[in-house]
Amino acid sequence: MKRLSMATRMVLCALSVFWLYGCGGVRIGLVTDTGSIQDRGFNESAWKGVESAGKTLSLKEGDGYRYVESKTAGDYAGNIDKLVADGVTIIVTVGFSLAEATLAAAKKYPNVRFVGVDQFRDPSDTSGPNYVGLIFDEAQAGYLAGILAGSLSKTKKIGGVYGLAIPPVIRFKQGYEQGAKSVDAAMTVFSIFHPAGDNAFVDAPWGAQQAQKFLTDGADVVFGAGGQTGNGALELFAGERTDKQKELFCIGVDVDQYETVKSARPCLVSSAVKKITEGVAELISKANAGSFPKGGNFTGKIGLAPFHDFDAKIEQAVKDKLTDAQKKLESGDIKVKVDLNTP
Repeated sequence: MKRLSMATRMVLCALSVFWLYGCGGVRIGLVTDTGSIQDRGFNESAWKGVESAGKTLSLKEGDGYRYVESKTAGDYAGNIDKLVADGVTIIVTVGFSLAEATLAAAKKYPNVRFVGVDQFRDPSDTSGPNYVGLIFDEAQAGYLAGILAGSLSKTKKIGGVYGLAIPPVIRFKQGYEQGAKSVDAAMTVFSIFHPAGDNAFVDAPWGAQQAQKFLTDGADVVFGAGGQTGNGALELFAGERTDKQKELFCIGVDVDQYETVKSARPCLVSSAVKKITEGVAELISKANAGSFPKGGNFTGKIGLAPFHDFDAKIEQAVKDKLTDAQKKLESGDIKVKVDLNTP
């Protein structure tokens, strides 16, 4: 057999390295939850984090970083396998629904680093040390939303319309209630979870119906935390404010919903956000630098989105109160109590 020339061997080596790792020694892939990459929610926010990290690492989209969309839950495992087969070394999976598939893949591919967005890892589970859950303190984000709602309410009655009573949603609710009552202990907070079912997070008509009930009972602020179900509540308040000139406010969730639910803008004063883009980019950077956490969870930042059209209407005292509360939440001076057994 002929021996390959040194130049040929170097070229083949370079090509193989690129195939396995891409430019800069890393290739990044993202698997969406069901839905589009441009969902104006978790998928899109996580992808922006991948894009940011990719550009920082001088990678090119398509070769250095890419995404695969999941049409159904049955696509999760196969999409992860496709990325690994393509030589991807860091995989971001989006949403709690992918947790099971991500853990199985982490065990199957121990040399690949996995970032699970909104996927809580049981601290007692030491399997899959190459898999880190990117989580957020929803109770703290809800607390800030509650302070804002309580400060804006003239009737001292506010509402919260939620999706299924799963841990992240329960934390939003309980934080919201505590934040509101920190403004006024006598504040009335109406709260309701969607009944169990496949449509718990996509039932906008139900969300609107619950918001209407709260409105009838005197609520003038509503917090929607439950995907399209929560959006239905926001849109109901927006319509009432526009059509009947009522002084109503609504607060979105997860991402800046001023950009994602434009129909809610007439009442949307802010959103309780999870800073997914920042968290994803930071974990990818850690993976590339060799400082990736050994399993477990990584807590990303939370906060309130800009006030947008309502900025001039928010008193400086309220803004100062929110800034002070966020600092105290981060330092631990304010602790939000959460009881998942009593939603």
